[in-house]
Amino acid sequence: MSEPLLRVLARMRSHILDPDVLVKAVASGRQKGTTPRWRRVEFRYVDLKGGRHLQVTSYDDTQAHTANHPAGDAARDAVDDLLDEPFANWHVETTTQQHQVRVTKRLEAVVHTTDRVEAVAPERDHDRDKDRLLAEDDPVFVALGLSDASGRMKPSRQAKYRQVEEFLRLLDTSITDALAKGHLRRPTAEDPLRIADLGCGNAYLTFAAQRYLADVRGLPVRLTGVDVREQSRDHNAELAEGLGVDADFVVGSILGAELDPAPEVVLALHACDTATDEALARAVEWQASLVLAAPCCHHDVAAQLRRTPTPAPYAALTRHGILRERLADTLTDGIRASLMRIQGYRVDVMQFVESKHTPRNTMLRAVRAGSPVKGGGVRDEYDDLVATWGLDPRLAVLLDARA
Repeated sequence: MSEPLLRVLARMRSHILDPDVLVKAVASGRQKGTTPRWRRVEFRYVDLKGGRHLQVTSYDDTQAHTANHPAGDAARDAVDDLLDEPFANWHVETTTQQHQVRVTKRLEAVVHTTDRVEAVAPERDHDRDKDRLLAEDDPVFVALGLSDASGRMKPSRQAKYRQVEEFLRLLDTSITDALAKGHLRRPTAEDPLRIADLGCGNAYLTFAAQRYLADVRGLPVRLTGVDVREQSRDHNAELAEGLGVDADFVVGSILGAELDPAPEVVLALHACDTATDEALARAVEWQASLVLAAPCCHHDVAAQLRRTPTPAPYAALTRHGILRERLADTLTDGIRASLMRIQGYRVDVMQFVESKHTPRNTMLRAVRAGSPVKGGGVRDEYDDLVATWGLDPRLAVLLDARA
């Protein structure tokens, strides 16, 4: 049942401004037709030499900005300023409850409140590992070989750690938004959220996602990693047993893997070339509610561009090899986004980690929001694009074959 938005925000404000009960608060998403100054804002209290402060971390598209406000008038001013921003979701955790607020199109609020089984104690340490979602000394990172036996991240694995951390932030926000908007059902211990990591390899994502969602967020989840190599399955299963992680690993191709029941969330990080298309096609087949895919190489469309005459007046874009490759990247992911929209998904294409950590830093996030589109603007736009360039996208072939 919806409530007046200002009344709900006033209630959340009282929780955020209470330094004795706030564990953490997060604002994210955007209300229809508006855009907040920040992509995401996090609140928590920290104990500094000058006393207790409200720490506000605001994220734009590339970095985080942290400010500490003394409890009292300064904290109230900071909170009131951000409550005025048109965020679509607020997640407020206290020592005894968790509140999820979703702003509707009518600018009303839907609130879901759950009581904690046991009260928790907030962390007030200002030096808390740079606000990482999972600390460097987490047993998962030690077991995966990213951190050494003392819990220090290995210098050679810093880029991988950064990728996992930023992916977890995006996964956290995406699942929170999908739960708040009803795109994902609320999981229970008897029927946990089903997540599949396709082409999981050494399962960095699988283990980190399970650890964060289950142990930090407290969500009942069941993860399955799929990889074509039996060695990966055996290695990952052994790690899972040692860590006490509730995850399955199966051997099989992305197209051939049989998962029953079907996953609700599909992950695919850096699946090579058309393996990303296979992951997206399986997600559509399973009617997955949320898909996060970070493509790797784009050889298929690049090869088609080399074989097909360039349409006028775009010869300058394909004459040079490096420009043709970049164009192939853009066309491939643009086509994927269009095809997912045609399938009834709301799609965002974003940078999920800075390019200095990996050159393959594009992320496609697709949320199932409706039925497939039969015709009209998005279908016409896609048809014109592939006809102009003479392309036969692999994802389109896979979707047609499984229709």
